Amino acid sequence: MFQKGEKISYPMHGAGIIEDIEECTVFGTTQRYYVLRFSDGDVKVRVPVENAEKAGLRRVISPDECAKVLELLKQPEDTPECTNWNRRNRENLEKMKSGDIFEIAAVIRSLLRRETRKNLSSSEKKMLGTSMQILASELALVKGQKNEDIIKSITAML
Repeated sequence: MFQKGEKISYPMHGAGIIEDIEECTVFGTTQRYYVLRFSDGDVKVRVPVENAEKAGLRRVISPDECAKVLELLKQPEDTPECTNWNRRNRENLEKMKSGDIFEIAAVIRSLLRRETRKNLSSSEKKMLGTSMQILASELALVKGQKNEDIIKSITAML
């Protein structure tokens, strides 16, 4: 169980903080919910406490794991890139939905490398931006830095 004030990551939203734990009645059923606030400050999400793990809510990574994520970005891809756009897009989306920060980093690495060889489609550009924001939000929260600074350092590193 998470506590109020704890740093978390939520799939497709990125890193944030558990702002509150409250009871809400929805469709006649009262449940406890985590109220999540994300770094952009505009979005709040409520996640039922009993479904939090199933929904992919997790604690942010440690500073040591931050270094491993950054190292992963520098490594060559371990699997050949799929040439079928639809399949590649679906695989990348599944990685992002997993909420696994290492999978998200792999999506970024793949898209940035692809971009050096070929123009990305508009949906791939959007996916790159979203995955970069998700990764940056978690690294920034762990390291105590701004998202923009993390994005600049990742882009410069690659």
